Amino acid sequence: MHPTAALTALFVVLATTAHAQRPQHYDVQSPDGATMVSVDVNGGVTYRVGHRGRPVLDASPISLTLGGGRVLGRVDQVQSDTKRSVRDSVRPVVPTKRAVVPDRFNELRLRFTGYDLEFRAYDEGVSYRWVLAMTDSVTVAAEEASFAVSGEAEGVLGIDTTFMTHYEPTFRRAHLDTLRDGRRALLPTLVALQGGPKIAITESQLEDYPGLYLVAGPSGGPALVGLFPHAALEERAQDERSVFVTRRADYLARTTGRRTLPWRIVMIADEDRQLLMNQMVYTLAATSRLADVSWIKPGKAAWDWWSAVNVRGVDFRAGMNTETFRYFIDFAGKYGLEYVVIDAGWYEPGDLLSPRPTMDIKALVQYGASKHVGIIVWAPWALLDRQLVPVMKLYEQWGVKGIKVDYMQRDDQRVVNFYYRSAEAAAAHHILMDYHGAHKPAGLDRTWPNVLGFEGVHGLENNKWAADVTPAHNVTLPFTRMLAGPMDYTPGAMTNAQTRDFRIISNRPMAQGTRAHQLAMYVIYEAPLQMLSDSPSEYEREPDAMDFLQSVPTVWDETRAIEGKVGEYVLMARRRGTDWYVGAMTNDTPRSLAVDLSFLGSGRYSLDATADGLNADRNAMDYTRARRMVTSRDTLVMPLAQGGGYVAILRPVSPP
Repeated sequence: MHPTAALTALFVVLATTAHAQRPQHYDVQSPDGATMVSVDVNGGVTYRVGHRGRPVLDASPISLTLGGGRVLGRVDQVQSDTKRSVRDSVRPVVPTKRAVVPDRFNELRLRFTGYDLEFRAYDEGVSYRWVLAMTDSVTVAAEEASFAVSGEAEGVLGIDTTFMTHYEPTFRRAHLDTLRDGRRALLPTLVALQGGPKIAITESQLEDYPGLYLVAGPSGGPALVGLFPHAALEERAQDERSVFVTRRADYLARTTGRRTLPWRIVMIADEDRQLLMNQMVYTLAATSRLADVSWIKPGKAAWDWWSAVNVRGVDFRAGMNTETFRYFIDFAGKYGLEYVVIDAGWYEPGDLLSPRPTMDIKALVQYGASKHVGIIVWAPWALLDRQLVPVMKLYEQWGVKGIKVDYMQRDDQRVVNFYYRSAEAAAAHHILMDYHGAHKPAGLDRTWPNVLGFEGVHGLENNKWAADVTPAHNVTLPFTRMLAGPMDYTPGAMTNAQTRDFRIISNRPMAQGTRAHQLAMYVIYEAPLQMLSDSPSEYEREPDAMDFLQSVPTVWDETRAIEGKVGEYVLMARRRGTDWYVGAMTNDTPRSLAVDLSFLGSGRYSLDATADGLNADRNAMDYTRARRMVTSRDTLVMPLAQGGGYVAILRPVSPP
């Protein structure tokens, strides 16, 4: 080669290399202009988040390692970038907060060879995801998901030490660097930035992929990085409920090469109460895969398990038998409850197709239908998975309306896929699903709207064996776990005690906090399938409580977050049709809250309120009930006792 030609070739190589290594920078801003996502591609991909002029997340590297060693986001060059703005809305099949959910964001899409990266900026937070565009199936060996929290910060954390988890933590305040030595944060993870907003990290559209956990970054400080359960290769069933992983793969997932991966979400709130309105998990989820949703009916359910089927004043021996559940159906029919849940113990061990001789399920379904009450039955996930097709066919023939599925306890790829597989199979037979022993919601209820509930919460059942379901815990949940979606806490205890008086009695359980605190959960906690967890015998002795419980809806047309502070108190107003419901709860600190009623329409409204009695601090079952007329010009003052609450129904009584 001529020396001049060789020199020219060298210049071309150097120029090409320099071009490939040239830093690339991109920004996308929220519709209200308050939040900015900045993305840098320079030998790797990092993103930053700023909010109202201050950093929220510092440079946070992200990448995806495939089988064979290719690392997406590490050395690739952006081929093209596009932006779009969406100003839309979503009408949920099952509205947990509002009938019309705003879906407003600005999006940045970076195209690489074989994949894209999408970033979205909402007024409520930011999100990103990987979009694969490869011809073959892929093995995801690892994912680097990081959240470099900027400055001093404190977390409100639900911590576990294993991937075998019911997702039922109590939340505690802690520095993020405590997430080491096997301790990991469950999602959603709430973080308070010193002098700045709160952020909540979670995910949506979790399908055919393992769930995300968070641990402290290797450099210390407030940085958080993702941790994922690897795919299960071998399992051991301890019984028909608990299935343990005995050997895991060296990869996270094997999946199709043309797909979107889960959204990583960072919610942002200047005030705690703004968290209560955030629906990013829902709006980012995949749209409904059901054409006909007319048969999906949310509602309230009488439930046997929490009260240990303790009924009194009856002429039969209570237990897992047909007579007992006819009694439950009579109760549900009397008060207009849509369902009765029959929990564990109704079928022959090992066979969901065979009821025990004492349980005539077909007769109960028919009797329930005569009272306009549907039957929901309990099933452990692994047994249901083995019998999935025949179970769905048989239950549809019987007329069973739903299945309460329990004990998944994992969110590796196999178990995540079970959720989708079972929800789809159930929908084909017009069967509702309620997942207990479950990971946090991550959008499944939008994709398969026959999914009405998820547990994944340290709820009322824990009162049967522990003393940590405190009023403070109860007013932490709306700002943490409930950010992910519906929360089957199972409220409704009619035996109420102040914390100092609380006792653990498994077969006749009680709850901490006042009676009004317990009733307010039906307004504060979002659960399209909402339980009345106590015994019908106890409810029959509480006509004031039942006046409220038979009226309160489980889905809402409008929600207003009036006031709230994590772990201290919460005050919300919700509307269904023309009726408004106001609920308030406090921790162990008595306080007075107020709400002006300007959100009401014109005209007069009847107010029917249940509040803490003057002696509720001594006897948590003390309450007062008041009725009066109000208008939109009035202010409602709510004195809350220690562990107290307040709940009211406001109904229009005169035309505008």
